[in-house]
Amino acid sequence: MRRRAVASRVLLGAFLIAAVVDLGSLLVGAEAGHLAAKPLLMPLLAAYAAARRAPASLVAALLFGWGGDVLLLGDADGAFLAGMGCFAAGHVCYLLLFGRRSTSPALGLLYAGVLAVTVLALWPDLPAGLRVPVAAYSLLLTAVAYRSSSLGLLAGAGGALFLLSDTLIATALADWPQPPFPDFWVMATYLAAQFLLTEGTLRARYGECRTTSRTTSRTAI
Repeated sequence: MRRRAVASRVLLGAFLIAAVVDLGSLLVGAEAGHLAAKPLLMPLLAAYAAARRAPASLVAALLFGWGGDVLLLGDADGAFLAGMGCFAAGHVCYLLLFGRRSTSPALGLLYAGVLAVTVLALWPDLPAGLRVPVAAYSLLLTAVAYRSSSLGLLAGAGGALFLLSDTLIATALADWPQPPFPDFWVMATYLAAQFLLTEGTLRARYGECRTTSRTTSRTAI
């Protein structure tokens, strides 16, 4: 148990260092640093989650994110669509992870409104070949953002940041005006999203385990 705890701390520290290197490289325009650090991020976070005995669906979601990260390092349209497919598979894993836990209907209506406004606004400016894939992906991602709140505030914030990160990418595809250092903001919100989804899942899982343990103890008494 102690070795596992030490390993999880080391892996989390390595992930945070890689994140700092990646984001710092984006700020200063060091492409080599970004290319070196980005492929390490999700494997380290997935290994950390596995060391904490995370559900397999969470580890799978993070590894699909890694596949998307690597594919999006390329500039070809085919690589972009393949990367989107990897992220979509990761989102399906997240939905399986969330299961049938209850979520606020009001929050669902809010996310539905955000989805409709975003897709309608972006649609005319997106390249014709990307309109349908982006709309379908947006629907899936919005479902993840909505359902993530079923695991608590941390995971819900992670889902919202994931939606924000990919919306920034979509505005770039639509050739909308971008903030300074757009790649930095995309990666910053994305890394925060994946980390919060991971931590939110782990805390919810351990909370459920403690509750089950207490219930079992009371029943035994």
